[in-house]
Amino acid sequence: MHGDRTERLTPPFIPLLLAFLLASAQLGAAALAAQDAPSRPGIDIEAYRFELTLRDDTDEIAGRTTVTLRFTEDGVAEVPLDLIGRGGASGGEAGAAGMHVTAVTSADGRRLAFTHEDDLLTVRLAEAGRAGDRAVFTVDYGGVPASGLRIGPNKYGERTFFSDNWPNRARNWLPTVDHIGDKATCEFVVTAPAHYQVVSNGRLVEETDLEGGMRLTHWRQSVPISPWLYVVGVARFAVQHLGEFKGLPVQTWVYARDRDAGFYDFAVPTIEALHFYDEYVGPFAYEKLANITSPATGGGMEAATALMYGENSVTGERSVRWRNVIIHEIAHQWFGNAVTESEWDDVWLSEGFATYFTLLFREHAYGRDDFVAGLREAAERVWRWYDENPDYRIVHDGLDDMRRVTSIATYQKGAWVLHMLRERLGDEAFWAGIRLYYARYLNGTATTDDFMRAMEEVSGDDLQGFFDQWLRQGGNPRVAGSWRYDAGAGAVEVELRQVQEVGRFELRLDVGVYVDGDALPVAVRGVEVGREASRVAIPVAEEPSDVRLDPGTRALFRAEFGREGSGG
Repeated sequence: MHGDRTERLTPPFIPLLLAFLLASAQLGAAALAAQDAPSRPGIDIEAYRFELTLRDDTDEIAGRTTVTLRFTEDGVAEVPLDLIGRGGASGGEAGAAGMHVTAVTSADGRRLAFTHEDDLLTVRLAEAGRAGDRAVFTVDYGGVPASGLRIGPNKYGERTFFSDNWPNRARNWLPTVDHIGDKATCEFVVTAPAHYQVVSNGRLVEETDLEGGMRLTHWRQSVPISPWLYVVGVARFAVQHLGEFKGLPVQTWVYARDRDAGFYDFAVPTIEALHFYDEYVGPFAYEKLANITSPATGGGMEAATALMYGENSVTGERSVRWRNVIIHEIAHQWFGNAVTESEWDDVWLSEGFATYFTLLFREHAYGRDDFVAGLREAAERVWRWYDENPDYRIVHDGLDDMRRVTSIATYQKGAWVLHMLRERLGDEAFWAGIRLYYARYLNGTATTDDFMRAMEEVSGDDLQGFFDQWLRQGGNPRVAGSWRYDAGAGAVEVELRQVQEVGRFELRLDVGVYVDGDALPVAVRGVEVGREASRVAIPVAEEPSDVRLDPGTRALFRAEFGREGSGG
């Protein structure tokens, strides 16, 4: 029975997987190139170097961004970058929020023409590019960020600078192709007053004290990531070097006043979670992992290598709530960061995955009961959400309103979709598919169909109908029915049917028969439940004390079900 799965998962060393990984490797660069339609045709941004100067006497930042790109088509003469201007256009009122570009310069020192209109910086290159060639230019700019970089006091009233680029707010302070699927390496070279410490993505390259009480800090992220994952935190920190994970540094950065409580809170389960995902999913992609408190984040933010948590996350109590947030944000380093959805329509590939893989770690570390409790809590949240949003579909269709990019459905229902997929395929095929999907799209982007195909390859199952009904339509199954005991026949008779108003589902439910309050059912029978009534008789040796649907917690549904004539 699926409900009898042991509390700890068996490591997925699956011989079958090796064949798939070899086949995947043979796809080579062509597979990665085909997985993501470019958000700016003709160019591929490969690297950004952001040089920023921050001061205490002004909220204006001074920036210099060096862009390295490769041409993917011949004849490209202009490069458009997202950058919010003052009042929505270049050259707005001085002091107004927004960025003002002062110059764009080629690598050989030539000034390049540009326009900055409607929050788009368009750079005109000195000559048109040819496919395969590279170009480098530098943008000088400055201004007060309207969003994306929060400048202001933390909970202790201390001045701080913290980024918050989700979902597409990097453009408020960084000239980028600000698109979820546009990955590039990045460097942050931050000059700020020396009483601050600076944390960012990747590895620390340099810290140098300068004249005038300033300090230069240089971080380099050498693995490509999306702009919403670029991060900077500038504050008076207490920093703990917690240890290493496979030779990579694991750190805690909390406000100096939170030193003792923060170091205690973030010490677990950080390294344990890294080992779990590395073993079960695939190799950790990055150069460090740092847990960081931030006034710009309410809950958690999975910025690659530099995870941000709300400043009230530090309690000194290792609360279960924040423990689970830590696990969730670490899971994102695999899903959302290393493998990123190519469009906002597929954001469940980040949030649904991180939510379910949080539960999988909880199953591994804290037992099956904790896992099931998390699933049931998620289901309750799904039902409350769908009571108000019955037509909501997880996979969007050309999402153009970033306020709708995530929801309870993308998190909790997305997690349930993965759980039902695991129950359908079994642990061996599920984990083989997850590892194939991760290996194939590591440091690239993927779609829901890419994920589906990986799971179909390892399982041999046609999953189109499953994905369509759970991800591309609204509603959820609602089941009505009853049971009765026929003493003459020595059987429990069960009748079930689907009664929801939105959506049609192929749904198979287990029916469990219980005697004398036993914890486990004495009999279980699977039933296909459709719009028309399904009836099944389950032989039993004695009159049951209860009959329950889905005793193994395998399916997402709501039921009105009880003994016939009992009013339940």
